[in-house]
Amino acid sequence: MKLAPLLLTNIGQLLTLRSVQTGPRRGPSLVDLDIIQNAAVLCLAGKIVSVGTVKEALRDPWLKKHRKKVTEIDCGGHVVLPGFVDSHTHPVFMQPRLVDFEKRIAGADYEAIAEAGGGIRSSLAGVREASRLPLTQKVLSVLRELARHGTTTVEAKSGYGLSLESELKSLEAIRAAASQWQGTVIPTFLGAHVVPPEYSGRSQSYVEIVCKEMLPAVAKRKLAKFVDVFCDRGAFSEIECSTIFGAALEHGFAVRAHLGQLSSPKAGFIEATLECCRPTSFDHMDYVRDHEVTALAKSDTVVTFVPGANYFLGLAKYPPARKYIDADVAVALATDYNPGTSPTVSMPMAMSLACTHMKMFPAEVISSATINGAWALGVADRKGSVEAGKDADLAIFDVRDYREIPYWFGVNRCVQTIIGGVALRSSA
Repeated sequence: MKLAPLLLTNIGQLLTLRSVQTGPRRGPSLVDLDIIQNAAVLCLAGKIVSVGTVKEALRDPWLKKHRKKVTEIDCGGHVVLPGFVDSHTHPVFMQPRLVDFEKRIAGADYEAIAEAGGGIRSSLAGVREASRLPLTQKVLSVLRELARHGTTTVEAKSGYGLSLESELKSLEAIRAAASQWQGTVIPTFLGAHVVPPEYSGRSQSYVEIVCKEMLPAVAKRKLAKFVDVFCDRGAFSEIECSTIFGAALEHGFAVRAHLGQLSSPKAGFIEATLECCRPTSFDHMDYVRDHEVTALAKSDTVVTFVPGANYFLGLAKYPPARKYIDADVAVALATDYNPGTSPTVSMPMAMSLACTHMKMFPAEVISSATINGAWALGVADRKGSVEAGKDADLAIFDVRDYREIPYWFGVNRCVQTIIGGVALRSSA
């Protein structure tokens, strides 16, 4: 389909996040949003072609010649920024985990709920019993909800099937939903989410299934870009994670991990994994040692914060964001959308939590939710900033100052999302 040229004009604050540096934002560079006042953005064929002030745009010879063919959006002095890059979500499930919710209110913690048959394992039956179509419809509905809150690129994990058939079905549902959505979906295989009930007490046997049956099948069908492992107490050990990472790398996958959410990883594991596996991201990272922060600062691995999980679990402890940022670790921010610990599609809500509970500044959370999320997914060459040559993915917020985006919580201030140069309807 041929796209009409698109001009966004009368932008009060345009957060471009343009940068001359290579690699993700670190330390002081997180607050450099490169803001243009009274700005305009011209998009052609799904790409951004020019960025500047309204006066500069109106002087553009091409625009003068083709003005009548251009679709214009008057942004009314609102804030425009790159579409959010949500680099950690779990959208393939059928039902919310309401029993877990009530048990937690009654005082049960994450591990007690899991031991009682709740938690991740309680989502297995719904996924295993569902056909691909309802799973696809569920994922698509989530993608559309994310877009309504300004998200245009989403990492989507499997991980609630935990059998060869169900994990392939989950990834196929992600692929099918992605084909019906305007945005970009990055699929991740999370067969190593937890050990399924039928392998209780035999985790090594399940790891062998993941490595010798699931990974080859996922690779053959080209269903995922990343392989993720939940490496923590109650899930998979550091040795098991290393085994899965090794097999994943052999099959051409990039790797990432849920790490340090419930406990500190064994000493030396982070440094060894950074050296041998070059993980794209470590996510959660609530528990960390000083020397591990130093090692992360010297690496290209992005630490992805998901404060929605801490909030929903009612935890007092949040990731020590200032420790990471002050040490120049590359950090990103994501929703961790999932049925058990973070049922939110709102990146602005995650940003608000990062500000209030992790003492990140508004500019830092915006960088973390856009350009650094793009680096965490390996798509920073085309996502995460507003500059010529990148995909025309933008979000328009009904605010006058960018700091209002994380300031207002529990309300959606995103009034329009642009994906690939197409302005989505409010119901898209």
